[in-house]
Amino acid sequence: MKEKLYIVEQQYKITRLDRELANGHKAACVWFTGLSGSGKSTIANLVEEELYNLGVKTYTLDGDNIRRGLNVGLTFTDEDRSENLRRIGEVAKLMCDTGLVLLATFITPLERQRQSLRYALGEMFIEVFVDTPIEICEERDVKGLYKKARTGEISNFTGISSPFECPVSPEIYINTTNQTLEQSVNLVLEGVLPKIKSAN
Repeated sequence: MKEKLYIVEQQYKITRLDRELANGHKAACVWFTGLSGSGKSTIANLVEEELYNLGVKTYTLDGDNIRRGLNVGLTFTDEDRSENLRRIGEVAKLMCDTGLVLLATFITPLERQRQSLRYALGEMFIEVFVDTPIEICEERDVKGLYKKARTGEISNFTGISSPFECPVSPEIYINTTNQTLEQSVNLVLEGVLPKIKSAN
């Protein structure tokens, strides 16, 4: 018989609101979704620089980096991808509880995965869809991942052997085919800054 665990959430005196007041802005999780090579990390990096220069407390969670530690051992099957994103969502909640503006760059291919994250993070969740045609993503493929996926060396690769469902209603939509990098960054800032307006 499986042992029953008794877990009670511990409440602390200092809350997220207190931390937001100390930081001078509200917490948020800016979630960049899109194909591999779409430009998620590039845009997020520049957005973070701009926010940092404005005095906003930030941190970036990156898909490749998180798989080198916390989620090492997880594969790219549907089941493991969902677990990967579930864990990241829990980390995102904790980091947002510190009052930070978190930038998260993960492919997040399925709508149900994105909706689960939206449910978990509530009003703090800001979805950014970086929409880039797969042909352009393949041209940018410095890691050679698409080529390996095309030859069957990599299985369950999003856009090739695994689906990507376009977001239904992202807060911010970026079309990289007709928007410059600067315009893309400005679009994100225009969408994020009003939502994290000073908590003071």
